Amino acid sequence: MALPLASRRQISSLLLHYCRFSSSSAAGAPRPPFEPEIRRLARLRRFSDIESLLEPLKKDRENASSEPFLASVVASYASAGMLDQALRTLDELPRLGSPRTAISLNRLLSVLNHSPRRFGHRRLVPELFADLPRKLSIAPDAVSYCILAKSHCLAGEAKKAVPIIKEMEEKKIEVTAVIYTTILDSLYKEGKPQEAERLWKEMSTKGIQPDLPAYNVRVMYRASHGKPNEVLELIGEIKAARLKPDIITYNYLIACYCSHGRFEDAKKVYRELGEKGCVPNSLTCRSLVLALCKNGDFGGGLDVFMHSMKHGKLPDLGSVKLLVEGLVKASKLRDAKRVVGGLKKKFPEDLVGEWKKLEKVVGLSADEEGSDNTMTA
Repeated sequence: MALPLASRRQISSLLLHYCRFSSSSAAGAPRPPFEPEIRRLARLRRFSDIESLLEPLKKDRENASSEPFLASVVASYASAGMLDQALRTLDELPRLGSPRTAISLNRLLSVLNHSPRRFGHRRLVPELFADLPRKLSIAPDAVSYCILAKSHCLAGEAKKAVPIIKEMEEKKIEVTAVIYTTILDSLYKEGKPQEAERLWKEMSTKGIQPDLPAYNVRVMYRASHGKPNEVLELIGEIKAARLKPDIITYNYLIACYCSHGRFEDAKKVYRELGEKGCVPNSLTCRSLVLALCKNGDFGGGLDVFMHSMKHGKLPDLGSVKLLVEGLVKASKLRDAKRVVGGLKKKFPEDLVGEWKKLEKVVGLSADEEGSDNTMTA
C-alpha cells in the first residue's frame, strides 16, 4: 500500500530541519529524526514504500542541490539496510546538482557503523572507505578517519585502528583527541591497559590536549579495575586540566565505591551531585538503587528512588523489583506501596507488563490510588 503524500512532505520537512542543525564535524553524527519510521518499514520489508518516500525528495527543486539534504537520503537508505540504493544515491549527487564531499561519505559510513548486525554492513566500512574515495573522487577528512577507526573498534580490533593515526599525520590531516579517545576506549574494554597507556602518553607527547571524554575512558577503567582513591586521583587530574567532571565521571566513582563496599561514600557523592553542577541520570539511580538493595540497605535505596522520581528518572525494572520485594520482606509495606503508587502516578504509561506485577507484590489493586500511601507526582 502506497504511503500518502503527506508522509513525503513530513519527511522532507524533517530532513530540512535535520540538515540545518546537524553537524558534519562529529564522527558519530546524529541519525535522521524520521529513522524509526524508516526502520519500521524495513522490518516489515516494505522497501518499495521506503523508495516511494525517499526518491521524490531527490527531485525537490528547492533542496535537492543541498549535499547535507541528499546525504540524509543516503543515510536513510543505509539505515534501512538498502545499501545498493544508498550507494546509487551517493553516485547520483553531481547529476542532481550537488557537490559530493566527505559530508556524504561520512553520513553513509557512520550509519553503517551503527547498523543492525542482521544487515551485515558494519564489516563493509573499511572496504568502502578504501574504495569510494578513489572511485568517486572524495577526499576523506578527519571525521572519515575517526569513523574508520570506530569500525575497527566495534569489531573488537582496536589494534587495527592505531596505524590510522600515523596515516592521518602522513596525509597532513589534523589528529584530535576524538580518534585517540575512540581507540583508548576500545583498548581498555579489550583488556589491553598497557597499550592504552602508551597511546595516552603518545597523545600527550604530541601536544594533543585530552578532553573530558578521554579522561572518562580512563576513569571507567580505573573504576572497574582499581580502587576509589585511584579514581579520585584521576578526578583531580581532570580538574587540574581545567576540565569539569560530569555525571559520567561521578557515575564511575559511585560504582567504584559500591564495588568496594563503601556505600556511605557512594551515597555522599550522590547527595553532593547538585553542588558539583551535575544532575543524576537514569544510570546513576539504577546502579545505586541496585547496589544498596543488594547490600540490604532498602532505606537508602528508597531515598535514591524517591529522589530520582522527583527528577523524572525511572530506574529499571530489576532494581525497582529488588527494592519493592526488600521493603516488603523488611515489613515496610507502606514504603513499598509508596514506590508502586508513585510509579502509577508518575509513569502510568510505563506501568505495564512485568511492571504491572509489582502491584500484586504490595497488594495494591489495579484501580487503587492508595491516597496516603502513594507519592505525589
